[in-house]
Amino acid sequence: MVDSTKPPVRFEGGQPILRVEDMERAVRFYIDRLGFKNVDWGTDEFTSVNRDRAGIYLCRQGQGAGKAWLWIGVQDVERLHEEYVARGVAIRMPPTNFPWALEMHVEDPDGNVIRFGSDPK
Repeated sequence: MVDSTKPPVRFEGGQPILRVEDMERAVRFYIDRLGFKNVDWGTDEFTSVNRDRAGIYLCRQGQGAGKAWLWIGVQDVERLHEEYVARGVAIRMPPTNFPWALEMHVEDPDGNVIRFGSDPK
């Protein structure tokens, strides 16, 4: 039974862990193409790439089967689309309006799909 005299445990956020086969290739993609930064403590086996408040753990050949899908909310997906096209990122799905978000999809070199979305139009 939950003790109602104590406040509920506060969740701090979540970060997906994506399986990658080649850490160097994956980190280069997230840094050079998607504009993330790698942490100082990262290794060839496990690291974290971050952009603003969004973070993704990358694990080489472990922690999952690969080809995951994840969602990252952004301020303006159309501006992000322009940035990524200028960086030469292959866009899997251009900005498309849905009831829940204006969303685009990008696929990393390991087949993981990142869904970026902002407020719907």
